[in-house]
Amino acid sequence: MTVNHSGYSDEYLASILKNVKTIALVGASAKPERASHEVMMYLQENGYRVIPVNPGLVGTELLGETVYGSMLDVPGDVDMVEVFRRSEKVAGVCDEALEIKTKVVWMQIGVTDIDAARRLEREGIKVVMDRCPKQDIPRLRSMGLL
Repeated sequence: MTVNHSGYSDEYLASILKNVKTIALVGASAKPERASHEVMMYLQENGYRVIPVNPGLVGTELLGETVYGSMLDVPGDVDMVEVFRRSEKVAGVCDEALEIKTKVVWMQIGVTDIDAARRLEREGIKVVMDRCPKQDIPRLRSMGLL
């Protein structure tokens, strides 16, 4: 399924957020002032299990979860990969996402890679680019979609 990445329907976003339970957050930061830290905490507060991925923090604990160096090291299934990396790093993240057979790759605001998105979609993985679930969750909830 190929999606129009210039604008996502509220129903598309809500269907993803309703069906996701475990999220690997690539680019997780231990610094509370960083957006990835704030989003991880928000997602946890909203019922998601968020597993931090950051090779520089391997083995430490972040918001109650062990940090892994790669998505390939995360035990168990990952429903969604949340990407806090620069756009030029997305292709490598998507390689791992394909290997772990995740259902969704969600790229944070400012992060896009249309070629990687199309590659993921050809394998049945849903893609969201240039958006933040921390912004979408309350908006969709207020509309009664979550």
